Parts: sequence; C-alpha cells; structure tokens
Amino acid sequence: MTQLYWLHGRGSSLLLECADMGPPLWRYWGPRLEGDMLPGPALGEQGWHFGFHFDPPARLSVFPGGGLGWFGRSALEAHRDGRDFALALQTTGIAQDDNALTFNLVDEIAGIKVELELTLDPATDVLACRTRLTNLGTAPLDVQWLASAVLPLPPAAQRIRYFGGRHAGEFEPREDRLGLATWSRTNRRGLTSHNAFPGAVAAEDGTTEHAGTAYAAQLAWSGNHAQEIEWCDDGGRQWQFGVALAPGELRLEPGASVEAPQVLATCSVEGWQGAARNFHAAARAIISWPGGSRAPRPVHFNTWEGCYFDHDEAALRDLADRAAALGIERFVLDDGWFHRRNDDTSSLGDWWPDAAKYPDGLLPLAQHVTGLGMKFGLWFEPEMVNPDSDLYRAHPEWALQLAGRPLQLSRNQLVLDLTRAEVSNYLFDAIAAMLRAVPVTYIKWDHNRDLVAAGDATGRAAVRRQTLAFYALLARLRSAFPQVEIESCAGGGGRIDMGVLPYVQRFWASDNIDAQSRLEIQRGFLQFLPPEVMGSHIGASPAHTTGRRSSLHFRAAVALQGHLGVELDPAKLDADETARVAQWIAFYKAWRHLLHAEVWGGICEDGLTWHAAGNAEEWVLIVYRCMPSRQRFAPPVRLPFVTPARAYLVQRIGPDRADERERYAASWLARHGLPIPPMHAERAVIYHGKADDL
Repeated sequence: MTQLYWLHGRGSSLLLECADMGPPLWRYWGPRLEGDMLPGPALGEQGWHFGFHFDPPARLSVFPGGGLGWFGRSALEAHRDGRDFALALQTTGIAQDDNALTFNLVDEIAGIKVELELTLDPATDVLACRTRLTNLGTAPLDVQWLASAVLPLPPAAQRIRYFGGRHAGEFEPREDRLGLATWSRTNRRGLTSHNAFPGAVAAEDGTTEHAGTAYAAQLAWSGNHAQEIEWCDDGGRQWQFGVALAPGELRLEPGASVEAPQVLATCSVEGWQGAARNFHAAARAIISWPGGSRAPRPVHFNTWEGCYFDHDEAALRDLADRAAALGIERFVLDDGWFHRRNDDTSSLGDWWPDAAKYPDGLLPLAQHVTGLGMKFGLWFEPEMVNPDSDLYRAHPEWALQLAGRPLQLSRNQLVLDLTRAEVSNYLFDAIAAMLRAVPVTYIKWDHNRDLVAAGDATGRAAVRRQTLAFYALLARLRSAFPQVEIESCAGGGGRIDMGVLPYVQRFWASDNIDAQSRLEIQRGFLQFLPPEVMGSHIGASPAHTTGRRSSLHFRAAVALQGHLGVELDPAKLDADETARVAQWIAFYKAWRHLLHAEVWGGICEDGLTWHAAGNAEEWVLIVYRCMPSRQRFAPPVRLPFVTPARAYLVQRIGPDRADERERYAASWLARHGLPIPPMHAERAVIYHGKADDL
C-alpha cells in the first residue's frame, strides 16, 4: 500500500511517498501546491525504460543506501571491519503533525537505524532536516560519510550559486551550470572557512534576484563540511550535505548514536532574495538574545585599527572619551590587553591583564567606559596558544598535534585541544574570572588559523569533536553569563554559519573594511543571515587592508547595511570629520528599527547597486554608485518589494538633509523605478519610503 505525506509552508510544499514499508521516496519539493493534491500514480506504478535496470529500479529516497541497486551516492558510507557496507532501509515507524514528519528506518542485516525528522515551518518557509544514526550491531561501526540531509532538485534547476573567497575577501559570488557531472564543494580547514561557505542556491533558468524559483540550503556546522549535487536517472538531482570526516573520526560503538548537524533549506518563487529573507526569519528564531529579546543594536567601537597592540591606559581613556562623544554605545577592547602581549608572537593562553599596561587590571578602564554610558567588551582568542606563553610552557601537550609530525605555526600560534576536559575547564575558568572581575557584556571571540595535525591525545582525528567541544564551551559560558553577548570572528569571516548561531549574536563579516569590497562581502553574507548580526564598520581611509581611499559618506552608507560600528582612531579625524561621523551614528540610531528588518537588494546597470530594508509599508533605500557613470542620465532603480495598488511618499534623507516628499504609485516604482540623481563614483543616496493611500 502506498501512502503519501505532505508538508506545506507559506510558499513551498513537499511530498514523500512510502510503499510496502520501503524507505520514503522524494516525490516533490518546490513552490507551494494548492488544491486537491492529486499527484497521479505512485512511483512504483510509473513506467521506466527496460534494459540494464533492476526490477524495480531504485528511486531517490530521503536516505538512499548504496550497494543494492542505488548507484548514486549513498547517504551513509560505513562498515564494520570492511563488512556491512550495503544499506537497504525499511520504514518501521512514521509520525506526522501539522508541520513535521518523523521516520524511523532500520536495516536489520546491516544493523543500522536512522531517524529522520523533516520540519517545514509555515512562518519562515524553511525546512529543517535532522538525521540521527544508531549502531544496532554487535561491533563498532566506522562511518566515512553521513548525510545530514538529502534534498531533491527538479530537472529545471540548472544553475548553482555558491560563495567562496579568502581572508579579507569572503563571500565572493560564483555560479556554475549543473550538468551530468557531480558538483561538489568540500572544506577541510577545520572551521567554517573563508573560502567555502556551507551553503548554496540552486535556481531555474530565468531566476533573478527577485523573481523565479530558487532552492537554497545551508549546513548548520562550524567545522569541516561537504555538499554534493549529483544527477539522477529521472533528470533531477540529489543534493547532500554533511560533515567532511577524516579517516577514523567517527566510530560508533554498539548501541551508540550520533546526530548529524541539521540542514536548513528553503524554496522561494521570489528569487535569491526571497530565499534569503526566509533564512533571515529562520535565523531570528534561533538567536538567543541576552534578556530574551533583541534590543536596538548598539553602535559598536572596536579599538583594533585605532591602536593595534599599542595599549596605553591614558590613551585608551581618551579614546573612550572621543568614542562616547561620537555617540558610540559599546566600546570593545581588542587584542593586546593580556599578559605580555605586545605583538602576535606571544601570550595567547595567558588570559589575565598585562601588569605593565594595566597595573590595576582592566577594571579602572572598564569603569571609565561604563561611566561614559557605554557598554564594555573584550577580545579573546580562547582556542589558540602561542609557544611563547606561560600556558604552553606548562602544558605543551594541550595543543592539537600528531606524534612525530612537526608543529606547524600559523600567525605564530597553535590550536588548543578542546576535546580534553582540562583544556575546556581552563578556558572557562580564565574567561569567567575576567567576566567576574570586570563589567564585560560583550566578547569578541576570535580564531586566527586553520587546523592542521589536528589529533587528540591518542592520535585520532579530532576536528569534529573539536567543533562540538567549541559549542559546549560557548553554551557553558552563555549559561553562566547570560547577559554577555558573543561575536564570532575567525580572521574576519572564517566562522559564519547557522551552527554557531545559537551561541552568538554577531558575526564579523570580514577583516576587510574597505567599503567597495564590503558591498560584495555583505551581499553574500545577507544571502544566509540577517543584517542585525552582521558587523559592518566605518573604517579609516585609506583602508588598512586594501589601501583604497573612500569618502566618509560612502564608508558610512555601506556600514549602514548591518550592525553599525566604528573602527578607526577618532583622534585622527578633523573637526568636520568628527561632526560628520557623529551625524552618521545619530542617523543609524534613528533608522535601525528599519535597517534590521526585512532586506532586499540588487545590482543595476551603469554601476549602481541598491540595498533596502524595512517592510512593504515603510522602508529605507540606499543606492550606491560603485563606478563612474557611462550614461548622461542614471537609470531609475526598480523596487520589486512595494505593495501593488498603493502609493508611496518618498523622501531623500541623510545625516544632514531631508528633502521634500514626492508621491509615487507603487506600480511606477516597481515597473519603471525611482529616479536617481547624478553622483560621483563611490557615493550613495538614501531614501525613506512610506505607504500612502492612492
């Protein structure tokens, strides 16, 4: 008997078919289906081409198994001393409620149990996929690959957009055309990485930023990862996500279970941007804010590009005075504050104040900062250790290493083995001591190197367990200090993902604060995560990472896209620049309630890009000119997010201006566009729009 199982979201649907206790088969995942839901004959009743096929032919299931007729990639690659490698799961239990399906699948011969849970949130339209594997056998099971999710793509999904890059050049957009060859992306750097974000967007031909069908997915994981898209016999494709395991890294003892990191996926008929907004809604349901709800995101000052390692308490007090005068609401003391830390060659692991720089500890500086009405934050790089440190001299065995292999330094540092309880306890105690001694309400948590020779005390691969230990340490700190907000930074954007999101409230998108570079970086970030967790700062000119000079106007307008910060030396600003930075900060405060709402964006002709935030009733629009115009008149910017059959009052605004309002029909804004004034390159114009009755 064939049973059909439907889930419906706001704009998407999925259909699974289960027959004769076989594994659930994918029938559909795509735009929402309405009506009587009559999908026609079951897969087993549909014809197929005879010749060199098994009877019946294998079809794509929610957890395909290899070795017994399925010739695509298996969702599980495992064995017991070379045996029990084939997999043919049977359904032993199915549970369904309004939004979720749960399947229990068992292969008695292989001694495998798989529990799958698919939850389609009707509010966010995001599908959460969870997979749990149990070893029912009497011998250990060595797992080489465990798919967190297996998603179907229709034959029409021919394009794949993904994001790569490098340090200071994260989230570069790339696009491939899907064919018969397998498409794959794998990261083996030990953390999420700068060059391989664990997500992508597949799309049909004709799909644009705002229209057409897009299928997007991302793995909620901060370690090694892989995704693969493989052609299937019906012309569709299977899309698998999972942890990229090192040899021997995952062994299940008899009776033991492992839960794979979840995959979040969404289908939108509103193009790439529609998929992004669905992800933003899902992320907002995951974030754990101090106090239980999101407060207005405070203007952030980071000392790094203001003073680097040159910490002088009197100078920092002056820096704090200048920051407060600008309207800064949070002051973060970056690298250089701890024991004998004068450059990047020493002291990581020695997490107590440098007695030479801070003879009375950090409390006097922190009290000065809080006395100015700002919150106080502190930089840590807890997972790292310098060989030149008291910690390493006392415990060289605490570093991740492999016997007989050289200790490879990067940025003069090694990685601590968090899988050792004594290491995680040491780090918790060291950080907790600072949080108890100083009124710290914010931690910038950094991680400035990839993992190599990543073995534990027994010589076994440890990257997966290192990632889980990192999560556990964050969870422990959040439990003990729930008022403290944490930023995920890894040489900039090296650890940005949904896996760490339950423990942090901010990401440093890139060490590159060059405004022109940031436009692309931030566009890629916003494909997967919302603006209020994206750190975006007004940096210095010339930019420290690229040497490019940009106007303060352009730098500030780009920084408005996310959680605004300032990262420069205010003492180097002249009186006019100081006044203008203060004006931009006040402008951000006035509009952040809209800037941190729904987001739209696009790339226009003639060197224009745009970013809008708010809702269909009220929004802020920023239009950037990235290069000199080649036309006599700038092309109008079409706004696809306005509500049809409405009018909008549109006003050009800025820190020092508020023009007269103009009235436009929504259809005009959507079809023709908003006229844009002439601008020099690397400038921006900002508008406020509010719905009005026609």
